[in-house]
Amino acid sequence: MIRRHVKSDHPFRLAWAGVDCAVWAIALVLGSWLRYELHLEYIAWRGLAITAVIAAALQLVFGFLFGPYAVGHMRGSFDEIVDLAKTVLAASLATWLPVLIANPILVPKSVPIIAGAFALVGMLALRLLVRSWKNRRGYPGGDADYSGERSRVVVFGAGEGGRVLVRAMVRDRNHHYHPVALLDDDPLKARLTIEGVRVRGTRGDLEAVAARYDADTLAIAMPSADASLIQDLSDRAAMAGLNVLVLPAMSDMFATPTLGDLRDLNLADLLGRRAIQLDTTAIAERISGKRVLVTGAGGSIGSELCRQIQRFGPAALYPLDRDESGLHAVQLSMAGTGLFEHDGSLLVDIRDKDAVQEIFDRVRPDIVFHAAALKHLPLLEQFPFEAYKSNVIGTLNVLEASIAAGVSTVVNISTDKAADPTCMLGYSKRIAERLTAGMAQRNPAGRFVSVRFGNVLGSRGSVVHAFTAQIERGGPVTVTHPDVERYFMLIPEACQLVLEAAAAAPGRGEVMVLDMGRPQKIVDVARALIRMSGRTGIDINFTGLRPGEKMTEDLVARGEDATSTNNPLVTGATVLPLDPSQLPGPVVVHDHDSAMVWTRTHALAT
Repeated sequence: MIRRHVKSDHPFRLAWAGVDCAVWAIALVLGSWLRYELHLEYIAWRGLAITAVIAAALQLVFGFLFGPYAVGHMRGSFDEIVDLAKTVLAASLATWLPVLIANPILVPKSVPIIAGAFALVGMLALRLLVRSWKNRRGYPGGDADYSGERSRVVVFGAGEGGRVLVRAMVRDRNHHYHPVALLDDDPLKARLTIEGVRVRGTRGDLEAVAARYDADTLAIAMPSADASLIQDLSDRAAMAGLNVLVLPAMSDMFATPTLGDLRDLNLADLLGRRAIQLDTTAIAERISGKRVLVTGAGGSIGSELCRQIQRFGPAALYPLDRDESGLHAVQLSMAGTGLFEHDGSLLVDIRDKDAVQEIFDRVRPDIVFHAAALKHLPLLEQFPFEAYKSNVIGTLNVLEASIAAGVSTVVNISTDKAADPTCMLGYSKRIAERLTAGMAQRNPAGRFVSVRFGNVLGSRGSVVHAFTAQIERGGPVTVTHPDVERYFMLIPEACQLVLEAAAAAPGRGEVMVLDMGRPQKIVDVARALIRMSGRTGIDINFTGLRPGEKMTEDLVARGEDATSTNNPLVTGATVLPLDPSQLPGPVVVHDHDSAMVWTRTHALAT
């Protein structure tokens, strides 16, 4: 609703009341002139003057009653037009009554009706002219002079998002933005004008339009814009020297887009990742009132999992990690304190079988999310035995402790590198998936499921942090190969998938895989981060593929049967179950025989 009460515009409303009375007088003269077939000499001017006074008085009475003069409207808004039409209609009918009964007649009986139509058209025309003049002069709202400090904005998108955004800019009383031109690739919108701002071309005209109108900002007013469009517009804006603002996806906004929804372009926009909302009702039913334990709670995924789980009202939440600083950080993010007073934090190493068993027996969780793992590929290639101890033995300890403690649901968090693995990280996580499937076979009363996803934007140790650090040092940014590509997702997306798996998966050892769209080239991520940093002259160096690294990752391995689920964004895949007795024996483990562990894990994973 654009109607609003504003004390400061009271003189303007009284001025408009006077203008409308004058319009009524002119309309009555025009009506009489038409009634007498354009002969002014036939008009009874005394009667016309009396009628004009009556009409003006009634216009004021109904105007203050129905709103045009009692309420501060945005000039020319729909609300003002409706209230003005009601006022003029009431004034016309009320003026017609004394004309009907007057003797001698004041004016012909048809004149008040004809004049009412003329008056309404005149009043609306004047308001629209004033509004258009103010828009062109740069006085949004008409309350303050134009400020040269406002951003001069080219808006891309003349659809609904663009219309709302331009109107919000024009009516912004704080004068943050001044829309100077619209762009749209739709040829049907080539001649469109919104609030006095015209469509001046397509995206190909961005640089010329920005120079012509001295613009400094590009606002992408298309909440449904895909990554390729945003990337192209971002590149063109960089060439034109423009800052880029975007409207987020409609799902991220509470209602109609506003100026407050405009935000800076981020990496998720350029990669086409928008947070995906899954079945929160099913998730709430599964978690509410349950005792939930999260391993690896100090990591990026584990900590976000804890925050999201907390929203669904578990009976108890137990963050578990061997990193005390990580536990401290997650407690601060959830409770606002770091005192560890009755918050359920568990300082345990999942490699320690006895400690894991003891803590599970003590807290007796209903649901376990297993996020603890080692994940840095180059390090794990150098120290494969560490990957085996954490990702394989640690997972086995969690699975066996869960069975012994009567846990109803275990969700093992995996990686896309476990599909057709070629590195120690992939081998170890593949075995963890197979162990989870094996436990499902041995324990049909419980639910066991793995969740597989790709690179997580913003997680600790991700390429984003590495590239950002290199950019801050002035470069160069190092990329292994110009054609290497990976799947990317957001941390909230990854955690939502994990919760969805806990709620909806059959739990017979299958792997749940999220539809992550198209893989993105790592070099494109590097270029996007460099562009977003605003720095120039930063080079990208290609260092060559590392041992165990693939050019692209698979989400579903060869030989796995992919099945659809109730959620179109989630696919199920089967994995061969693995019995723990097939793992390397205790002699190999105790001797730290990395070569033997490598050989055995490679064989078990492939």
